[in-house]
Amino acid sequence: MTAKAGALADAGCMALAADFYGPDAPHDAASALAAMNALTADPLAMRRRLRASLDTLAAIAPGIPQMAIGYCLGGMAVLEMARGGADLALAASFHGLLASPLPAAAPIRPRLLVCHGDADSLVPRAHVTAFWEEMDRVGADWQFLSFAGVEHGFTNPFTPAGDPNPAYHPLADRQSWAALMGLIDSVTSGTA
Repeated sequence: MTAKAGALADAGCMALAADFYGPDAPHDAASALAAMNALTADPLAMRRRLRASLDTLAAIAPGIPQMAIGYCLGGMAVLEMARGGADLALAASFHGLLASPLPAAAPIRPRLLVCHGDADSLVPRAHVTAFWEEMDRVGADWQFLSFAGVEHGFTNPFTPAGDPNPAYHPLADRQSWAALMGLIDSVTSGTA
């Protein structure tokens, strides 16, 4: 996460890396799964927690278009922010989960970029098509990049040994980043 925040800063963006967990951050796979399950079980609480990070950024940089970018759980989180009505210019999800127990019921404000590995075992194809249908129902402005044969976690070159998804894919990482940079440029320049 910090490498991506640094890359955003290098591209001229102000980046704030939000911490989902606080002082009880998980330190191993089992505690990470338990913490993730606790967060995802209550999408309204997750949305409130994420709203606090947006409020912090707005206080630091008033008047600058806000964008949310997330990876894995963070990818799911930015989609929850968008579903919850966050006033964002852009929400970008990289190998994030797509399903939500609380689908969007109103128009989604930000432009959406979803970068997905088609071989992601955590996101079955039924979730992909359900997400597309949900976004169409609420009139979202969305782009969905799906990389054939690419697994979950494709942007992370530091996958721990023994991880069930040792999936770093340099080409998908570069192409998804280029798509993000193009969309950030169009949002900040005001072009469609």
